[in-house]
Amino acid sequence: MYAIIATGGKQYRVSEGDTIYIEKLDNQEGDIVSFPVLMLSGDQVKVGNPTLSDVEVLGKVIRHGKGEKIVIFKYKSKKNYRRKAGHRQPFTQVEITGIKA
Repeated sequence: MYAIIATGGKQYRVSEGDTIYIEKLDNQEGDIVSFPVLMLSGDQVKVGNPTLSDVEVLGKVIRHGKGEKIVIFKYKSKKNYRRKAGHRQPFTQVEITGIKA
């Protein structure tokens, strides 16, 4: 059985026991979080409009962190224009503990 959940403006396909990296949440490590379910697939497929109200996906926050550094370099030839910046996207690692249907 798997479910399609929505969080952080993105959609993820999850099953029980999966570990996913999502946009940073404000929860503490060890907290249990709930996600809205867009679709559930098992014996039969259930599709929400836009979400399923009777289905819930639970996850446990494992840790918070930052992703790999992305270097942004702007350059214009012959004009002595150079700008260098970096970015590390924050994330939350979540382990899916259960799908309640």
